[in-house]
Amino acid sequence: MENSKLMLNILYSALSILIIVLIVFVLLKAGDVAYDLGYRVFTEPALEKAPGRDLKVKVKKGMSALELGNLLEEKRLVDNGFLFAIQLQISDYKDKLKAGEYTLNTSQTAKEMMQVMSEEIEETAE
Repeated sequence: MENSKLMLNILYSALSILIIVLIVFVLLKAGDVAYDLGYRVFTEPALEKAPGRDLKVKVKKGMSALELGNLLEEKRLVDNGFLFAIQLQISDYKDKLKAGEYTLNTSQTAKEMMQVMSEEIEETAE
């Protein structure tokens, strides 16, 4: 009887330790992913070195940040559309992007693309 109680206690202790190790592993992995995402939000480089490739992008009125990010990802202007959406939401350009057709370059950073899409288009009289 005492042997079975001892075995149950050992089994319970081993299972408890295993669960604690698993929880610590999950927390460390989640922290690593969160750190990586946070780091990339502020340091994401352009996809290509200059001169890059020019690509046309049409921004529609009422387009969400995530829709725009996904469009830029489809065009291979950014690596991750979700990451671009986060960058846009925390940037000074959050509510300043304008609908229209833009020529963006694969050597531009996300911030440079936001700047282009938020500038007033000046018409020249000829």
